[in-house]
Amino acid sequence: MDVLSDAITTMRTGRPHSSRRDAYAPWGMRFESSDGAGFHVVLQGSAWLLPAEGEPVALGPGDVVFLAHGHGHALASGVDVPLEDVRLRPDGTWPEPPPPRPSTDPSTVLLCGAYQLDRARAHPLLSELPEVVHLPARVGAHRSLRAAVELLGIELEERRPGSDTIVTSLLDTLLLYILRAWWQRERHGSGHPTGWSAALADPAVAAALRAVHGAPSHPWTVEELGALGGLSRAAFARRFTALVGEPPLTYLTWWRMTTAGRLLRAGDIPLRQVAQRTGYASEFAFAKAFKREYGVAPGQYRRHAS
Repeated sequence: MDVLSDAITTMRTGRPHSSRRDAYAPWGMRFESSDGAGFHVVLQGSAWLLPAEGEPVALGPGDVVFLAHGHGHALASGVDVPLEDVRLRPDGTWPEPPPPRPSTDPSTVLLCGAYQLDRARAHPLLSELPEVVHLPARVGAHRSLRAAVELLGIELEERRPGSDTIVTSLLDTLLLYILRAWWQRERHGSGHPTGWSAALADPAVAAALRAVHGAPSHPWTVEELGALGGLSRAAFARRFTALVGEPPLTYLTWWRMTTAGRLLRAGDIPLRQVAQRTGYASEFAFAKAFKREYGVAPGQYRRHAS
């Protein structure tokens, strides 16, 4: 099973949204904090990203920035221009951009988007991302990401039948391409990747993670997981703990409970089936483990989530 896709699917709530924005210098937009994650792409012209903390980031045509932690930030034509607040709608989406000025070409064209995330069960794979992921445009780099950006820009510019579904799918694809490009750069940029970048690059640990995500109901043992990568029980446990940040069976339990929460939120699957899908022999054993993890019984959690 694809660990990155699983991590995103589990955290995602609601529908992603995006808009194409024309900006006329001087301009400045302030985005408030949110529970989600956002991205900006400069399609034309230039801009400055002004994060809540840290130095301003100069952006040029084709640059992509991803803000994984939902902190407030701003985009502007300069570092000292006045900022106008962009407030989210009650449903979590951004307001429609203002209409273009007649007979005036915009100084900057932006592609902005956001994803709603459940941070109560934030996967460490996303939690360890920096405040700002900046992917500068370079010839020949991240071609899949560039293709997704171009397609998304076209759909937002020329709304046609089917655009709603296409835009949602492209936003999901774009998020995965952004994260893939970041981890690829981390893996090859310094020669010493750390954290989840290193975990996904390590054959033995990656094999164990794929197995856990692919079959969380299986009664995995440390020895069995280590054998998937050709390591002894002790050697595998040390390597997994060092890279992932917790022992193999601790992560297995966390992932089972995270999967259980997603299943309970998703519909009316009987608790017996949720227990079976997450590796518990009985509803009682599952309910006990779930309450220990979430602080409430599974039925109460489902009612609250709905």
